[in-house]
Amino acid sequence: MDIEDIRRKVGAGRYAISFTHTEKLRLRRIKAADIEQAVKSGNIIEDYPNDPRGASCLILGHIGNRPLHILFAQLEAVELLVVTAYEPDPGEWEDDWQTRKAR
Repeated sequence: MDIEDIRRKVGAGRYAISFTHTEKLRLRRIKAADIEQAVKSGNIIEDYPNDPRGASCLILGHIGNRPLHILFAQLEAVELLVVTAYEPDPGEWEDDWQTRKAR
């Protein structure tokens, strides 16, 4: 997956949020506008091109000082699926929010 392609699709509204995660996003106080803003300046930090469910990637973006991880999957050739979005857990991620802590 390519960050510029993701930015274009998100900017054009060519994405959907997973039905199974809409309530989780509401509880996490993450809005579609937050996802869109985070993607504008975000970067792919993990790429999963061979995911059995389809190509996907994890993006790190920010809403002000708030870090946000967004997992995107390729839904179709022209759409993306937001599988989930969350604030990274400091117990699982280094201070850069890009590197998983060693287990």
